[in-house]
Amino acid sequence: MKWARVENPMISFIGRKEELASLNRMSKMHGPGLAVIKGRRRIGKSRLIEEFAKDKIFFSFSGLPPTTNVTAQNQRDVFAREFAQIFKLPPLSFSDWSDAFNHLTNYITEKPTVILFDEISWMGSKDPTFVGKLKIWWDLYLQHKPSLTLIFCGSVSTWIEKNIINSTAFFGRISLKITLTPFSLPECGQFLKSIGFKGSPFEIYEILSITGGIPWYLEKIIPSETVDTNLKNLCFKKDSIFVQEFDRIFHDLFDGHGKTHKEIVQELGAGNKTLADLRNALNYPRSGTFSEIVGDLITSGFVTKHYQWSIKTGAISKQSIYRLSDCYLRFYLKYIEPNRQRIEQGSFQDVALRQLPGWEAIMGLQVESLLLENRPLLLKSIGINPADIANDNPYLRQQTTRHRGCQIDYLIQTKTHTLYMCEFKFKRRDIGPEIIDLMKDKVSRFSPPSGFGVAPVFFHLSDVSEFVYDKNYFYKTINIADLLESLL
Repeated sequence: MKWARVENPMISFIGRKEELASLNRMSKMHGPGLAVIKGRRRIGKSRLIEEFAKDKIFFSFSGLPPTTNVTAQNQRDVFAREFAQIFKLPPLSFSDWSDAFNHLTNYITEKPTVILFDEISWMGSKDPTFVGKLKIWWDLYLQHKPSLTLIFCGSVSTWIEKNIINSTAFFGRISLKITLTPFSLPECGQFLKSIGFKGSPFEIYEILSITGGIPWYLEKIIPSETVDTNLKNLCFKKDSIFVQEFDRIFHDLFDGHGKTHKEIVQELGAGNKTLADLRNALNYPRSGTFSEIVGDLITSGFVTKHYQWSIKTGAISKQSIYRLSDCYLRFYLKYIEPNRQRIEQGSFQDVALRQLPGWEAIMGLQVESLLLENRPLLLKSIGINPADIANDNPYLRQQTTRHRGCQIDYLIQTKTHTLYMCEFKFKRRDIGPEIIDLMKDKVSRFSPPSGFGVAPVFFHLSDVSEFVYDKNYFYKTINIADLLESLL
């Protein structure tokens, strides 16, 4: 018996080679395997599991999206309906999770089988006995099913961390943990190519500056339409996907109680902040609760914490900066939300996107964030071995009486005291000598300590004038169009 939800069978499976290899290794172990896969909504968790299970018996159950009135019994009722559908049975009813799990045991054979509990936090969050009964089921019944793989999957990473990964109930029982991340730039390029998109690298980066490497978002691109039409239909029409997605994310992930989470994200939408900056901006009292809420957003894959460090000693600073790293959320807050009323009125339907106010600046900031999420590619293109790095991150130094303020898109400090100062530019027009003046000013503000070498690196997409090359100022000048093909 085989049952699976195939989201879009017309789209070939892209990437996830390491994750698939890990799942396949686990399935070859002597005894059953228990895997936990977490990651942002729309990241492709279910699709990965379907690919892994394509040559096995596959049973998939999913929790009911949370609303105020959803109860534990509602979740069991959904499980019962899915159970009856999978095994072609008359309508069922389970009043207890142990009863539901034990019924499922009767349908597990000796053949290779994958059972998926998708959005497990939704399934179990309303019943405090859910995790305990799940653990008993595993210990008493599933341990004797050597060809079984049980997978817990979910978007609410904080619930999974607390109730599954860090729970004493499953201590020593989990065979594999995977945190699924967005597609890399080459994987994005490969995905768009697989659906028939034939646009230029500039157009690909425009798409990725909004979608990031989120597979479900990329699936919404219609290759027979222009990028302008695609993005207007996704972002600038009443009730379009990306107009509604922001509210869905925070409602579903935080069970309708994500007000502070949303406020933090909105604050970071205006720019990078320290934890103290965020707390002060939201007038939130000093407590560990605030750090936990920010931690929720980091665990969920929306916010990235960038530690700062002393260039001279290499010691990690107590102060870190927080960046809204999710491309869609950044774009929503920077352009969709401020214009939402006009979008609802249809004001954007006849306007070319590249003529919108501030469009180029927004795209530049978005691509900068996208590149920072692809650091292995940046390091490879520069020629830096990760083992040689002492510290690397976006760098921010506030102005003081002793130092001028300095902000560097991406700073890499090697163990041999070389500082690679990286600048990102995403523009359509040619870039001339002004880029050299900009970098010289940053180096002057940065004022590296004695004994350190500075190697400016320039990442660009548009053409660069011969003057810039002739000056030989940059250690490397790298066209980010090449990153779309790297490693393919």
